[in-house]
Amino acid sequence: MKRIAIVHDWLPLYGGAERVLEQMLQVFPQADLFSMIDLIPPEARGFLLNKPVRTSFIQRLPFARKHYRSYLALMPLAVEQFDLRGYDLVISNSYAVAKGVLTGPDQLHICYCCSPIRYAWDMQAQYLEEGGLTSGLKGMIAKTVLHYIRLWDSRTAAGVNHFLTLSRYIGRRIKKTYGRESTVIYPPVDIDKFQVGGSKEDFYFTASRMVPYKRIDLIVEAFSRMPGRRLIVLGDGPEMAKVRSKAGPNVQLLGYQDDEVMRDHMQRARAFVFAAEEDFGIVPVEAQACGTPVIAYGKGGVRETVLAGVTGVFFDEQTVEAVVRVVEEFEGKPGGFDAAKVRANAERFSPALFRAEFAEFVEAKWSEFAAAL
Repeated sequence: MKRIAIVHDWLPLYGGAERVLEQMLQVFPQADLFSMIDLIPPEARGFLLNKPVRTSFIQRLPFARKHYRSYLALMPLAVEQFDLRGYDLVISNSYAVAKGVLTGPDQLHICYCCSPIRYAWDMQAQYLEEGGLTSGLKGMIAKTVLHYIRLWDSRTAAGVNHFLTLSRYIGRRIKKTYGRESTVIYPPVDIDKFQVGGSKEDFYFTASRMVPYKRIDLIVEAFSRMPGRRLIVLGDGPEMAKVRSKAGPNVQLLGYQDDEVMRDHMQRARAFVFAAEEDFGIVPVEAQACGTPVIAYGKGGVRETVLAGVTGVFFDEQTVEAVVRVVEEFEGKPGGFDAAKVRANAERFSPALFRAEFAEFVEAKWSEFAAAL
């Protein structure tokens, strides 16, 4: 039986990348697990099958529990210290450094690349600006570290036999960054937690952490210019004051709410509004699982998860005017949207389908690889 190692970037909490890792472990429960750090408490380790995690020296550095990202410059060194000599198959689940593990010619390395390191490549300028690192000594150090990370990231792409990724959108980023082709297997969304509700009510809905790129301020400002249309917003974060300042009387800001409140609003809403440019975008899929159509900014992974005219509509610019126009277009669609068809589209992203496609891909590539040894 082949020995398998799964390498993950870091484990601070259960997020989007960890949902992918969870399904990988369901497919290969015998795999050993490696990660830069592991901060998951004992009561929350079910998604890891309660496996032990082999961590790097980053785990033992001062303040690593809260500030592990500050050790980015050491991450390439740390991931290269994992001793994987005893494994036949190495699977990296990477959005930062996991793909940089060292493997030999008799080992098959398959990388599920959530994205090349965003803040080192096309999002560097935004990262430096938001961190106040565009000038001065700290800025020079940050730019130097990111330059080094890019060189290392490019070089380590050659150590991957096959790339998988979560959308064609990220596949294009992989091609541009690494010069490599990739195969798309859409990430798992727990659609069974979301069911089609009763009749739709006369309000629009959006939900997100209030951070700049999510553009909740844009959605709120647009609806404030449409006083006859009601918008409900869930979420909190650094942009909350800015969002609140743009909210008219027809916009209701509920702040952070639990999953049950989120589901209830998704089921009852006329449409879910989404203005971010995301690699994939889990929440629009969850909305569709509720039978709720999506009004979305037409860039990024949402172009692959929402079917124009069938499960939602797109706007082409992140402007107030574009949002106002698309809401009018949405309301003018003859016959509206069929909740059953909207739900059926979401079922393309089930965990069961991810597991089946992932297992089929890995086993096929392993058969090819083993035959050539």
